Order: sequence, then C-alpha cells, then structure tokens
Amino acid sequence: MERQDSVAAALSQVGDRWTFLILRESFFGVRRFADFQRNLGVARNILSDRLGKLVEFEILARRRYSNHPPREEYRLTEKGRDLYNVTVALMHWGDKWVVDKPALLLTHRDDGGVVEQILQCTCCRQPITSRDVTYHTPDDHSPSAM
Repeated sequence: MERQDSVAAALSQVGDRWTFLILRESFFGVRRFADFQRNLGVARNILSDRLGKLVEFEILARRRYSNHPPREEYRLTEKGRDLYNVTVALMHWGDKWVVDKPALLLTHRDDGGVVEQILQCTCCRQPITSRDVTYHTPDDHSPSAM
C-alpha cells in the first residue's frame, strides 16, 4: 500500500505563490476581491481562480455582505486559520534567507513581545531541529532516522 504524502497533499491545495499571498492578506484582514486585487496586483482571472479553489478546499468561505448590489467577501475558515503558523514560518524563513531587511515585525498584541516559532518535544519541552527527529508511520513504532 502506497503511503499518503501529507506534504504533497497540502501543496495540492495551497502550493503556489498567489495562494499564499492571498492567505497572507487574509491574515491582515483583507476580505474583498477588489482589496485583494489592489494589494497584490494580481490579474482578475488568476485571483478569481485562486479564491475559488480556496473556497472549494474550505480554506476560505464566501459570505454575503451586501444584497443591493449582491456582494460577497472571503473569510478564513478554521482550516484556513490553521495555516497561520505555516505562513509565519515562511515569512521568517524569507526574512532570514531571502530579503535584505524584513518588511514586518510580528509582536504580541498584549505585551509587545516579538513573535517566534519554536518546534519542541511534547515530553521534555526542549526545542528540536530536523536532526533531532526520527520518522515512522503511525502503525510502525520502530523509528528510523532520516
């Protein structure tokens, strides 16, 4: 039996540039087609296609905000909000390896602390890297280092 690749499956839903930029804008609070288009400079047909796919995959949901004329906006679903960590991780990686100067600094609304992401073990709470991890299937409890 062929194992399902979670990374490939996830990328089939969110694996292109425009999709992640739409998600970024959604996390900034953008909800309307015209605002996405203005902020991203994306062609209408591409934006319409990506928004449609995000709705189809239940990452965004269409909500009517006006009946006269009929107008809809796009809101993140729970599934979409779960992509926040992925988006922030991509931003931090880009800040470190791609751009000369970060465009944004993320701080905690309550106390102003700088936001960081840490992978950690659920048992010892120690930070981990890829070198600290072994991989195995949920049914096979004999881990193998990669």
